[in-house]
Amino acid sequence: MLDIETQARSEELIERLNTSWRVAPEPPPSPALKHRLVHLVRTIVARLLRPQETFNATLVQYVNTSVRPLEVAIDDVRRFHEALAARERRIEAAITAMRREHEELRTAVGIVQQATHHLSKELTRRAASVSPDSSPSGGAPSATTPPASAALDTLSHKYVGFEDAFRGSPEAIRARLSDYVALFAGASDVLDIGCGRGEFLGLLREQGVSGRGIDLNDAMVEVCREKGLPATTADALSYLRGLPDGSLGGLFAAQVVEHLEPAYLTHLLEAAFEKLRPSAPIVLETINPACWFAFFESYIRDITHVRPLHPDTLKFLLIASGFNQIEIQYRVPYPEHEKLQPVPANASLGDATETLNANVKKLNQLLFTHLDYAAIARRP
Repeated sequence: MLDIETQARSEELIERLNTSWRVAPEPPPSPALKHRLVHLVRTIVARLLRPQETFNATLVQYVNTSVRPLEVAIDDVRRFHEALAARERRIEAAITAMRREHEELRTAVGIVQQATHHLSKELTRRAASVSPDSSPSGGAPSATTPPASAALDTLSHKYVGFEDAFRGSPEAIRARLSDYVALFAGASDVLDIGCGRGEFLGLLREQGVSGRGIDLNDAMVEVCREKGLPATTADALSYLRGLPDGSLGGLFAAQVVEHLEPAYLTHLLEAAFEKLRPSAPIVLETINPACWFAFFESYIRDITHVRPLHPDTLKFLLIASGFNQIEIQYRVPYPEHEKLQPVPANASLGDATETLNANVKKLNQLLFTHLDYAAIARRP
């Protein structure tokens, strides 16, 4: 594709060829003897150079019939290329919209599947609990009266879809939780509070560590049981208080503590201290609110979150509950390529470069630090 300057130069050269291909000039405008003699000499020379003039004429004709149509063709190719680029942009936009709609449809289908499964179980349970000769006057529940937990049940099956859409696939969560398994090596009777879809329970089973899970969400518990994992629908604090002291070899809770009220969390940690064996680990993973991106993109998206927990706050609560050897491990670092990039030192900005880089570092630490963290401790 020719640029404007090159095209103008080409047209100028073609114009010069069209005006200067003749060897002998036109007759002189003046009848002066000097000019007439010069013209006569040039005419004689022109006859001698007639083959050259014929060649010049042929060349100019070729240029006029070949080069200019070629420029037109190049211009047509340029316009065609621009049309293709515009069409490609429209196709990319359409594909992006289709992907977005596909994700929304996949989420909706997942929720419908969970709701259908839950409804089927509830109908089966009710059919089994109602005798054939029962009637509304005999005390049987009315078919139009929903159970007291109907709203909770509705949220339960929808939350499974929420987990699939936003927290990540089971495979992605397994990969993220796999690093914690080594902390429970050789342990037994590990309790996974808020076991969800059972990713961590599955990892423990693969390593020969016995464990069981509890969750308030019936739909989540059902997913675990379908995988053959031991799980129970239960309130964490009530469940812990019902266990014998020193009966647990470890306690794990990923993305749970941010769902709890402060008073409830305090009582939960106190109960965990009593139920864990000496030297048994407790691992509490949660969203890192010190990372602004994690807070605004992850924490406030989930309507079941109660309040964020700063790493220092959770560490203090563990110490106050009697735990020691407390360690804060930051998880899921923010992608480096997405962070603000510092200006190279050789960018000729003088002292401003050092200041600018320091500001970039501060912003990265404030906005783009680790998305999650885990508070790890042991019972003395």
